[in-house]
This record gives sequence, structure tokens and C-alpha cells, in this order.
Amino acid sequence: MNTADARRILETALICAQEPLSLRELSVLFEGALSPDTLRRLLAELQRAWDNRGVELVCVASGWRFQSRPELRPFLDRLRPEKPPKYSRAVLETLAIIAYRQPVTRGDMEEIRGVTINSALIKQLEDRGWIEVIGHRETVGRPALFATTRTFLDDLGLASLDALPPLEAVPAPADEGAAPVSPHMPIASLQRLAESES
Repeated sequence: MNTADARRILETALICAQEPLSLRELSVLFEGALSPDTLRRLLAELQRAWDNRGVELVCVASGWRFQSRPELRPFLDRLRPEKPPKYSRAVLETLAIIAYRQPVTRGDMEEIRGVTINSALIKQLEDRGWIEVIGHRETVGRPALFATTRTFLDDLGLASLDALPPLEAVPAPADEGAAPVSPHMPIASLQRLAESES
């Protein structure tokens, strides 16, 4: 199979896919005949081929997908006039704490925020698929440890946690406690990311 055919097959599969496709899933298209390095090279070529279009090929946590370019979002929103979900400051602060300090317990989050966290807030983030319990801290009561999910990264268009907006001048905590959330946690950045989810 020549390179042009392989690119066309990849492009078609990615355009038709409902979810991001991993390299492993993409290799199934070629019954393992293409190495992961070859697939990455072909995907990079596809990215360049779509450079000047309204749709771009991106790599997110779960794999590769086509998505509209962020600058075209206002135009596409006219097709669906409903408003994107708005998240309260408490939800975004809690999400930021989990994203930047994971794994964390509810007690850790409450200590950082300085207020009690409502169970409904945690449930909202779990229902959205953005956080999950990944274990329990080995201490009295064995509190649940929360972390973000691949869905969180995919919905925000991020390949990894390293792609999160940087924390500006947040002092490193002396112990496992933490600095206050405001104004250092990038709440506005997370709000913008959440509102522009794919």
C-alpha cells in the first residue's frame, strides 16, 4: 500500500469516528502492517494537510480526532443557539485543585479552598466524567483519592495534564497542605476550556 492510500484510509477513519482513535486502534486499519512511527508520520502529514482549513487534526488523551478550530466556534454556535454549560466558581476551583494537585482527598480540597465542599459538587464533576476515585489514602477513615479522567482531557482538548494552563507564581506548599486557590488557580482558563469543549 502506498503512502497516499494509507493517508486516505487514516483520514476517512478519523473523520467517521465518533470518539478519538488511539494509535493501536488506527493500526488495526492496516492489520499491523504499519509501525507506530509510520502512523505518527502519516498523522503529522495529515495535520499539515489540514493546516489552512476550518477543521484540524489533534491528538488528545484518548487518541486522534478531527475538530473545529477554536476561532470558528462563534460561527458554529449560531447553528445551535443553546448556551454552553456554565460552571460555578466553586466547581471550577474544586476541578482546578483536583487537576493540579491530584490525587487529592475531599479533605485536601476543603483545606485548600477553606470551605466545606458540597457532595453535589463532587457528584456533578463525577457525573460529567471529569473526575473519578482512583484509590483511598492509607489513613484514618481511608478517604477517597480523586483524580481527573481521560474524558476531562478529551473534553478540554488536551493531550495530557502537562498541557493545562500554567499556574502563575503559586508557591510550593511546605507540606501536603496547599496555598489558597484564588487568585493563583487558573479558574478563568479552565472556564474558557470548559466552555469550548468539543
